[in-house]
Amino acid sequence: MSKILITGGTGFIGYHLAKRLVGQEHEVVLADNFFRSERDADLIALLEQPNIKLIEADLTDPALWDALGTGYDYVYHLVGINGTKLFYEIPHEVLRIGVTTTLNALDWFRTKNNQPNAKILYTSSNEAYAGALDAFGKLLIPTPENVPLVIADPYNPRWSYAGQKLIGELLFIHYAKAYGFRMSIVRPHNFYGPREGYLHVIPEIIERIHEQPDPFPIFGADTTRSFCYIDDAVEAIQTVMESDKTDNGTYHIGTHEETLIKNLIENLFTLMNWHPKELDIQNSPEGSVKRRLADVSKIKADIGWEAKIGLEEGLRKTIEWYTAHPHKK
Repeated sequence: MSKILITGGTGFIGYHLAKRLVGQEHEVVLADNFFRSERDADLIALLEQPNIKLIEADLTDPALWDALGTGYDYVYHLVGINGTKLFYEIPHEVLRIGVTTTLNALDWFRTKNNQPNAKILYTSSNEAYAGALDAFGKLLIPTPENVPLVIADPYNPRWSYAGQKLIGELLFIHYAKAYGFRMSIVRPHNFYGPREGYLHVIPEIIERIHEQPDPFPIFGADTTRSFCYIDDAVEAIQTVMESDKTDNGTYHIGTHEETLIKNLIENLFTLMNWHPKELDIQNSPEGSVKRRLADVSKIKADIGWEAKIGLEEGLRKTIEWYTAHPHKK
């Protein structure tokens, strides 16, 4: 079994990844400061397992990395402030936390971890290239990994998240080249599922349907996304990490299905057995990306992974969790 560190490990992806790895009997350490996540019942239950522990630390402080110990076979670097609302509200913190924790992770990994053949993985984002569509009006759809990374407007706080992810990719690529360690980069594409938080599109819509406003507001009805259920997503992340074939490579993780936001919401209406009499169609926030669809052929070709859980099945599981865990305002 492997010794594994997950930074940002109490968040959405980190929790589900940790749950998967703990179930495989790996030794798992989570590091987090609960900036976005909370010590809820799901996390408490996971931490009761004998092969996992939590270290509460602000990883923007390089001195605190020493508390994490050494000898990790795999390091999943997931730290980051996600949630579009926060990109607009605290872009300076999105940038500061993303860049400083990534620099600290790489310096600690190359100088302190002391584990032969260890590997570190960075979770980037489709935000890193999505600005090309806004800036130039064109982007290959489905989008391959080798498209230009573009910040459409540095004055728009919307792009703070994309900017720090772009910098993070550069740091991982060139640190690994300079110091000769193993790494991979993954770009998540609209992961969703239980315990995602309440500031993302699917949880927000589920909450709104429970409230039953009529007319029902829909923001950006004609925008598209490709939604990937979290169980598929963490399987892909682990597979990329553990394969030698993915060393020093970048991989999209997502599905090949492009879904209109209006159609997503219609599916949720049906699954939750409620339909409004009228829709209130509104524009997306400024800077919102019109289309997103990953080209996921590279990950399938290199390591054989592809998503298995269909949108309807994933939405049913997500609705069930959020119905049992309503947002406490």
